Amino acid sequence: MKFLVDAQLPRRFANWLKEARHDALHTLNLPKKNHTPDSELIARAKQEGRIVISKDADFVQSYLVTGEPPLLLISTGNISNAELEKILRDNLSAIETAFASGRFVEINREALVVHE
Repeated sequence: MKFLVDAQLPRRFANWLKEARHDALHTLNLPKKNHTPDSELIARAKQEGRIVISKDADFVQSYLVTGEPPLLLISTGNISNAELEKILRDNLSAIETAFASGRFVEINREALVVHE
């Protein structure tokens, strides 16, 4: 799978996704780094077939209006990066399965939800 990790998430998330044999890119690796506008992230995700991983509700609005980009929404609220990484690691297989049938997946502290 190909992912684009948004600015409010640590670069190490992209690194461990790579270790898990995924193609992952963090906004810090882009020319404008974390200042890349959402519109450019959406365009890049569409062009490269990437799933955006974000906490940003703006991506939800884009998805609801256009159906793009595929989105893994992190809705855990305030949580440490270590706790979030554990949740994502523990659910990576389920996330992969969810994207086999859906394009908008949300993860929180208790559940993984595939939106239609």
